[in-house]
Amino acid sequence: MMAAATTTASDRADGEQPDVIPPTRLQDWRARGSALVQGHLLLCVVAAYLVLRVFSAVVMQAVAWRQDPSYIFYSTGHQDYWQMTHVWDGRWYQTIVEEGYPAQLPGSDGTVDQNQWAFYPMYPFLVWVLMHLTGGSFAVVGSLLSLALGAVAVCLMAVLIREKVGAFAAFCVVCVFAASPPSPVLQMTYTESLALVLLIGALLALQRRQWWLAASLALATGLARPVAVPLAVVAVVALWLRWRARADDPIERREWVAMGSTLVGCGIASGIWPLIAWWRTGVPAAYTETMGAWRGGGKVVYFEPWVANFDQLFGNGLLAVTVLVVLLVGFMVITIGPWSDAMGPIMRTWLLAYGFYLLAVLDVWTSTYRYLLFMFPILIAFIGAGSTQRSQRLLVGWRTVIWVGLGLGWQVWWCWTLLVLKHVSGDPI
Repeated sequence: MMAAATTTASDRADGEQPDVIPPTRLQDWRARGSALVQGHLLLCVVAAYLVLRVFSAVVMQAVAWRQDPSYIFYSTGHQDYWQMTHVWDGRWYQTIVEEGYPAQLPGSDGTVDQNQWAFYPMYPFLVWVLMHLTGGSFAVVGSLLSLALGAVAVCLMAVLIREKVGAFAAFCVVCVFAASPPSPVLQMTYTESLALVLLIGALLALQRRQWWLAASLALATGLARPVAVPLAVVAVVALWLRWRARADDPIERREWVAMGSTLVGCGIASGIWPLIAWWRTGVPAAYTETMGAWRGGGKVVYFEPWVANFDQLFGNGLLAVTVLVVLLVGFMVITIGPWSDAMGPIMRTWLLAYGFYLLAVLDVWTSTYRYLLFMFPILIAFIGAGSTQRSQRLLVGWRTVIWVGLGLGWQVWWCWTLLVLKHVSGDPI
């Protein structure tokens, strides 16, 4: 026995390694998957995005069979996937493509009716150009354009997030985002895909201190989506952070000019579309009055609609306020807490600024689902990847799987509930 023990010790002293426990099949697959994502992030992102869009297409086709053609604008009488791509606001973009914007605000007795001026022009203009180049229909061209722009958006999203939390977490965030309940709008004739491209590009430019690019993209949002105001808050924070670092990294005169251009771009973007609406219609408040046509009281009111609509939803004033307060406090805790430190100041500021912006101007109801797509950085915290200490990022993959599953299930409910058009009598919202 002693001789055997001596021989073993001698063998190990000569360089023989002790037995190593081989990885399990699950660990091996996880290691390979992580390596694939690390080496081919954008390819994996696009593949996951397209797979999840196929899932949404199947759900939308199933929903189409339950649709009443009498509620579909521009309906062919045959309901299919392409018909479903331009329901709700999609029909307004089709009206813009085919008829343009009205020179006079429609309405009577001083009340403005719903009209095209509520919708920004960049997306319908791009669709109009592609329709004339390809000869395709609005539904096909518009939805495919949104699908392609959505792919660009998730690639930019992955790059933006990778710089803060790594490639694997970035891939997980994109998967949860692309499976989220409102994600079908990324393949519908809506402006979300285009706006996400511009917004994420601007955030990435600010994160990298590419001031002129950030200014250009911010300016472009003024014709695509009303997000310039919260984006301006992010720009101010980015400029302040750059100013604080001036002792170690001096700011040259050219950079001062470029930094100033970012604020100018955001400022112009915040007012350019209301000014165009004023110029074309002769009504100074043409845009805000048009937006008011979609509100329960016929005008834009700040903050109050959240309480009023929650009260209608829950049927109890105290319960409504309680739920609203819990949601707001929960949002602040998630965003400001240490579990979100890895987001960095740019994404964190965007979440806070955009969240406050929605609280101020949004008449919260069914469209809120779509607006929440722009709060994608919060998914970093949801999957547990927001800590600066990598040792505290536990079960990121499993959390991602759970969120993707929940998102797909909720997406089915969302499509079945909100994409089937029905007349709701007496609903003031």
